[in-house]
Amino acid sequence: MGNDTLLTEVKAKAHLWLEGNYDDETKKQVKYLLENDEKELIESFYRDLEFGTGGLRGIMGVGTNRMNIYTVGAATQGLSNYIKANFSHLKQVKVAVAHDSRNNSRLFAEKTAEIFAANGFKVYLFDSLRPTPELSFAIRHFGCQSGVVITASHNPKEYNGYKAYWEDGGQVISPHDKNIIDEVLKIKSVDEIKFTDKKDNIEMIGEKVDEIYTQMIKDLSLAPEVIERQKDLKIVYTPIHGTGVKLVPMALKKLGFTNIYNVPEQDVVSGDFPTVYSPNPEETAALKMAIEKAEQVNADIVMATDPDADRVGVATKDNHGEFVILNGNQTAALLTNYLLKKWKDNGKLKGKEFIVKTIVTTELIVDIANKYKVEYFDVLTGFKFIADIILKNEGKKTFIGGGEESYGFLIGDSVRDKDAVSACSLVAETAAWAKDQGKSLFELLIEIYKEYGFYLEDLLSVVKKGKEGSEEIQKMMENFRSNPPKTINGSEVTRISDYLLQEDKEPGTGKKEVINLPKSNVLQFYTADGSKISIRPSGTEPKIKFYFGVKAELNSVNEFDSIHEKLKAKIESIKKDLNLS
Repeated sequence: MGNDTLLTEVKAKAHLWLEGNYDDETKKQVKYLLENDEKELIESFYRDLEFGTGGLRGIMGVGTNRMNIYTVGAATQGLSNYIKANFSHLKQVKVAVAHDSRNNSRLFAEKTAEIFAANGFKVYLFDSLRPTPELSFAIRHFGCQSGVVITASHNPKEYNGYKAYWEDGGQVISPHDKNIIDEVLKIKSVDEIKFTDKKDNIEMIGEKVDEIYTQMIKDLSLAPEVIERQKDLKIVYTPIHGTGVKLVPMALKKLGFTNIYNVPEQDVVSGDFPTVYSPNPEETAALKMAIEKAEQVNADIVMATDPDADRVGVATKDNHGEFVILNGNQTAALLTNYLLKKWKDNGKLKGKEFIVKTIVTTELIVDIANKYKVEYFDVLTGFKFIADIILKNEGKKTFIGGGEESYGFLIGDSVRDKDAVSACSLVAETAAWAKDQGKSLFELLIEIYKEYGFYLEDLLSVVKKGKEGSEEIQKMMENFRSNPPKTINGSEVTRISDYLLQEDKEPGTGKKEVINLPKSNVLQFYTADGSKISIRPSGTEPKIKFYFGVKAELNSVNEFDSIHEKLKAKIESIKKDLNLS
């Protein structure tokens, strides 16, 4: 499409907003773009913001390609229509709505609640910002059929988002996700959205749910006597301007921890995230202020949650006394190891328990599960697939915990999404348990490596923007699929898992097995020396991701640094061998 044609179409769409049933301020902003900012006009109207399998996510502003009350409204009306069709047998449909600390999140949450109410639903709306996992908990607690949280997770401040949940408290998956998309696409006019005021259908919820939710977290504790002995464990916590500001300290105190330090500048609830470039606990810079505080007070651990408090970043002192940030694989391995050991020690393992991880998460978790003879499941990337496994085994098996490499973890089945509030509590309990034995969290990690092998993981994201970039990513995947490497870094490729073909094969023997997971454009290569390389295009960003996992024996603490450097060098060699560096 030529630039002139595109501009003509964009202007026509913009004029529909000027003439339609939109508020005056919106029309004023559209008019300004038409008269003064052609580039932003095109960005705002050149397409409709896509309601994907996880909902909406985009930059805030006026226009069809922006997050605003009208794109949120269309999503909610489409979701409402689908809910009505699925639960027509119920006299009263119930939904829950929550939001994070982002700019406009409260506005979008209130509009979502009002539209649900106008469609005849009973709506439970949180009175102020709350963690995403508490929304999942509320859906189950109130017996809702669906729910929505307004959040863009750890995206930059310009963004907001809309995540839809189903009656089990998990994010919508197939077939609901695609069917909801179809219903949203049917909304062709703002006049089809029920913005009418029926606030009588809306019930505000808050502190009572907080109490029940944090009590549930306390009840998950496996060693209250250890916490009592180590209640003065020094914990530094930051919500990075987000929803964990109240609930995480509340949960920690309820468990019995008394020595919690905050970072006052980051306790300020703000969608501008004024102290960080990105409110992402996966990034070192986001934990900088908390680590500085930890050094001042000589803390045992540092924890940071993202704006909607579903991911947690953890830092602890290494064997040189310096604070280091654990990656998501390390945190998941520490928590899984603690859970399974304490379940065994407490006599809770009966043979019907299970854990779950995603396919790109460390294989160390598999080793730990095998030691304790606990069943494990591998699922596609995305916590909604972990929730689906929990649902499928409900009433038959007991879910202990599960996690993913991207800093998400869940304990117990009262929540059906990654939960940084309960994860923070478990991290603190694990650190207290280690300290009770005279060890740090890092020393505990080294012990795990000594027992199972030193696993080291890394992630490389290659950004390819625009139409050409998308085509290049597709070609890269096609090339790896049609011309898979026979060796990687000198080690034979012994197994290839292709999740698009749903096929697991051994190149050497030709043996093949079916992968019983939904189709997904993911490739994995396993080598004779224990390396694992996973490749997948991002579902939400213009990038292709490469996950590297390598392994070596670790015989003593004194070897840690040298083995660590060797494994890092090995990952770099793998990247070079795959022409990625």
